[in-house]
This record gives sequence, C-alpha cells and structure tokens, in this order.
Amino acid sequence: MDKISLEAKTRDVLGRKTNKGRREGLIPAVVYGKGISGTNIWVKMLDFKRLIKKSGESTVIDLRIDEKDNRNVLIYDTQKDPVKDSYIHIDFFQVRMDEEIETEVELEYVGEAPAVKELGGVLVKNIDAIEVKCLPADLPSSITVDISSLKTFEDRITLGDLNISKKIELSIDLETVIVLVSEPRSEEEMSSLETKVDADVTKVEGVIKETAPAAGAEKKDDKKGK
Repeated sequence: MDKISLEAKTRDVLGRKTNKGRREGLIPAVVYGKGISGTNIWVKMLDFKRLIKKSGESTVIDLRIDEKDNRNVLIYDTQKDPVKDSYIHIDFFQVRMDEEIETEVELEYVGEAPAVKELGGVLVKNIDAIEVKCLPADLPSSITVDISSLKTFEDRITLGDLNISKKIELSIDLETVIVLVSEPRSEEEMSSLETKVDADVTKVEGVIKETAPAAGAEKKDDKKGK
C-alpha cells in the first residue's frame, strides 16, 4: 500500500471562530482514536480535495501535524456545505498498524458491458461499497469491478469474481451478485406502466371510517404491563 501524506496544523479556535479559517481555504478537523484524546487541527481545502480525488476516502493517511507529529489515520466522517459543496469539517480516526480495522470500501465500476452497448440492456448495480476487515496496510482505496464480462442478460458478477486479497475479510457471502444487466422493457410493459389505475376512493374512505377508533380512545393492549 502506497502511503498518502497530508499536512496539518494544530488549531486553537472552536465553534464560529473557525469560519475565518474556512474563508482562508482551511478545513477544521479533529483527530481521535481508541484511548487517544482528540486533537483539533487545520488542513488545507485544496490538499484534502486532491487527496480525495486521487485516493478516495478508504485510505490510510500519514497525517503530519506541525511537521513533526506523524499519525496513521482514516477519514471517519466528513461534513459538507450543501450549497457550496465544500468541506466544512473532517473527523480523522487514528489507527494502529498492527491492529485490524473494520471499514467500508467503495466499488469502482470500470469498462463497458456488451449487453448494455449491443443489446440495449440496463446495468444494475446492487452494491456500491462493502464492509471489510483487515490490517491498515492491506486496506485498498477501492475495489475494481470490470463489467466488460457482462455479454448476455444471464451473465452475473459476484463478489467471488473480484480480485480481492486473501488478507481482507469480507462481511458478505462470495456468491452475492454485485452487478448484472437486465433486459430492456418491451413496448407492452412500458405501456402498462403508463396505464392509470382508477381506485374507488369512496370505498377506501368507508373502510377507514369503520375501522378508525374514536377520538380519545385508548387501545387496551397499550395498557398491558403498565
């Protein structure tokens, strides 16, 4: 596993006072771990975005605080501004390289499925990420799924078909179907989906009126055990 480095500096401001740092292109963050007290830090927005683009969020990072305090961390959580789509806070979780960790790894779909391109099928991705357990050094940034083997509507790619290291323990069965291609809907199926179904609303209302309890009434079962 190639180590990814990220520079950080200690942070002594909290709450709304961090807004000034955000305007200067910094992200407030915190580092914590098992038996480790939290440390407030700043990381540069540009550096963090580059890291995410290159390695994703499932990567062990060599976090260098004040150019002297090196820590192996994972991205535990991120918060983003819903309007600006920029990061406003990061949680880093410090790990020990000799202890196994449990985390989620994204699946990266690559290639082109002939059953989609040539037969007009629809690609169906059943899973976007999987839970794994392994040593930090064995953690992949993502797991590749090559869909070019999907040539017919009968073809399937299961978890067992993927090239995953034996050092990684998976949380789901190897026979789990990851992706497939479904047949395109026929004209008859499409037209039936567009057909409106008119329901007798008066009958539905009648059932509701007959079965609904009177206002203020209590169910007898709710009083059991009280």
